[in-house]
Amino acid sequence: MADGLLSRARAAFDAAPPVGDAAYDRYCRVLGEELLAHWPRIAAANAADVAAAQRLGMPPTLVERLRLIDAHRDRMVALTAMTRDELRQVRETEVPVSGAARHVHRVPRPLGVVLMVYEARPTVTVDGALLPVAVGNAVLLRGGKETAATNAALERAVHSALTRAGLPTGLVTVLDDPQRRLLRALLKRPDEVDVVIPRGSPALVEHCRTSAIPLIAGGGGVNHLYIHRSADLELAVRATLDSKLPEPAGCTSMETLLLDRAVARDYFETLARALAGRETELTLHTAPELTALVPAGLKTEPLAAHDLGREFLDPVVAVVPVDDENAALDHVRRHGSGHTEGVIARDRHVIDAFRRRADAAMVVVNGSLRLHDGPTLGLGTEIAIATGRLHVRGPVTLGALVTHSYVTDGAGALRG
Repeated sequence: MADGLLSRARAAFDAAPPVGDAAYDRYCRVLGEELLAHWPRIAAANAADVAAAQRLGMPPTLVERLRLIDAHRDRMVALTAMTRDELRQVRETEVPVSGAARHVHRVPRPLGVVLMVYEARPTVTVDGALLPVAVGNAVLLRGGKETAATNAALERAVHSALTRAGLPTGLVTVLDDPQRRLLRALLKRPDEVDVVIPRGSPALVEHCRTSAIPLIAGGGGVNHLYIHRSADLELAVRATLDSKLPEPAGCTSMETLLLDRAVARDYFETLARALAGRETELTLHTAPELTALVPAGLKTEPLAAHDLGREFLDPVVAVVPVDDENAALDHVRRHGSGHTEGVIARDRHVIDAFRRRADAAMVVVNGSLRLHDGPTLGLGTEIAIATGRLHVRGPVTLGALVTHSYVTDGAGALRG
C-alpha cells in the first residue's frame, strides 16, 4: 500500500508546475470556494466524529479540539486568501555578486514529498493541504483516527479545488491509518519521503524521530512563564490567563508558572480578583509552601513530581516557587521543550538575562505566550511551530516550505 501511495505522490510532484506558477494562485482561490460549497457535508462528518469521541469518553477539552464550527470554516477560508497574498513573497531573486558570473539568481524549489503527521484538530488538514501545496510540494496527511470522517470530507473538497486549478489531485493524500501500520512503513522510506512534519504530543514527535527522514518538528509545548519580583502583577495575571484559558490544549499554552517567592502572595490575590465571577475554572498545582498563600477562592491541588515538564492539555497550571531568574532559567533548561518561554518583569537586567539565556523557538517578554503565532506576529501563515535547530525554528511559514537553487549566467566565464 505504501508503494502505491508514494508513487502517486511522487508522480504528482513531478508533474506539478514550478513555484510561482499561476495554478497555485488559482488553487488558493478555489479552495476557499470549495470549502464553502462542501461545508454541509464536512460539518455532518465532523458531527459524527465528535459524537463518536463523546461515546468513547474522551475528555471534554480534547473533544472540543475535534469540533468544527462556522468560525473554523470562516478562518479556513480566510487562510486561503492570506496564503494567496503571501505567495508573491516566495519568488526568484537576484543575488548581488562580484565574482566571475554575470548574474546569480536564488530560485525557490519545493521540498518534495512531505509527510505531515498530526493529532486531533481537523483544521490542520486544511493547513497541510494548502501551505505546502501552494509552493509546489506533494503532501501525505496522516491525521488522528478520531477525525477520520471529517478528514475524508475535507479531502474531497481539496481534490475538487486541485482539479479546478489544473493541478494533480495526487498532490494531497489523506491517509486512513488507524493502527499506525502505514505510518511506520512510510517513516522507513527516505528514498521517497523528503520531509516529515509532526504536529502533536512529544510522544508523536519522538516516534517520528526514529526515521532517517529529515524532520521539521512542531508541537510539544511544555512552556513556562516566569513572574519576577519586579513584575507589574496586573499584567502578570492577564498574561497568565491569556496564556492558558483560551486554548488550554494549544501548543503555545502555558503549563508551568515560575513564581518569584517575594511576590507570591500578592500575585495570588491579584489572580483571585481577576478570576472572580468568571465561569472558566483554573486549577493550580502548587508546591506546599505556596498552598498556604492561595486565597480560598482559587482551586488548588498538590504539585507532584510528574507535573514538571508536563503538558496538562486542560485549564491546569503547575506553580513552582523560584528565588530569582537563575533558578527560573535552570528550571526551563531541565523541563522545557524548546517551544515558548516567557518572562514578566520591569527589571531590564532580568529581561536581558532571560532573552539571552532561555533556549526556545520564541521568548516572550511582558506578554502572552500565545503571541507565538505566525499571523499574530505578522510573519505570515504557518503550518507548524518548529522547535528544532536546523532549517527553521519558530513559525513554519511558506518561505520555510521551500529550499533554493542558485542559477548563474556564466556568459562564457570559465574558472580556469
